[in-house]
Amino acid sequence: MKKTIFTGAGVAIVTPMNADGSINFDRLGELIDWQIEEGTDAIVICGTTGESATMTDEEHIECIRYAVERAAHRVPVIAGTGSNHTDYAVGLSKKAEELGADALLLVTPYYNKTSQKGLITHFTTIAEAVNIPIILYNVPSRTGVNITPETMAQLAKVKNITAVKEASGNISQIARVAALCGDDLDIYSGNDDQIVPIMSLGGKGVISVLSNVMPKETHEITQLCLDNKFPEAAARMNKVLDFSNSNGLFCDVNPIPVKEALNIMGKDVGECRLPLVRMDEDKIEKLTAKMKALGLVK
Repeated sequence: MKKTIFTGAGVAIVTPMNADGSINFDRLGELIDWQIEEGTDAIVICGTTGESATMTDEEHIECIRYAVERAAHRVPVIAGTGSNHTDYAVGLSKKAEELGADALLLVTPYYNKTSQKGLITHFTTIAEAVNIPIILYNVPSRTGVNITPETMAQLAKVKNITAVKEASGNISQIARVAALCGDDLDIYSGNDDQIVPIMSLGGKGVISVLSNVMPKETHEITQLCLDNKFPEAAARMNKVLDFSNSNGLFCDVNPIPVKEALNIMGKDVGECRLPLVRMDEDKIEKLTAKMKALGLVK
């Protein structure tokens, strides 16, 4: 059995920006501290929600360095180092390991895509270049590529490929991954509205957008699942379900709504980098209303 990186709720943390578009590291540090104080079980830095696609290499590396230093071993830090260029991903992954990241999150190659055979070669090549654990990231809606359960089973044989963030939305597929891979591959929900069903299949937790604004609540939902209290977990999840799907935090392209929500809460994380732009006012009003209903703002 492979060692589990974390159980519970890992936050796919946003990257705060200054008015000039530069990274606001002071605010990032405050967010990391707040997340840990509220019970978040892991920090995932430079993921999709962190706008890694618009970062320079220097910014990407500095964000990983900063998160590792700020977390100071209080919780694991998982660095997003995936790319559609295998050699580039190898270099960035090796650098993240040098900086002290506890694990890596590797998205499937996007745009140029690849075959299932190519996925196995791509991920294995990166895994063999580092010693720290790897979480695969399956998000076909973003990348156009799906990792099949059979491919997952092959990749699970690689010693440091230890988990997958499953954001395919296909519960039947995820159930087959659980059946084929067993203890060789931990499963994390990549969709906040599927935390309970995926954990009922043996999932270890979630890598969450919702945790950015509701860290304590998201942690508690996952803990109820880990304690095998699924009816209670489902009841808690149902209260935030409408906020955690396309009616709330995903009413626009992620991370536009979650950054707006944090700004509404007074966290002052700035706006997204282009080409992502601020939501229309009607969406902001609806998001604010949902946050008021949950007691996130007055």
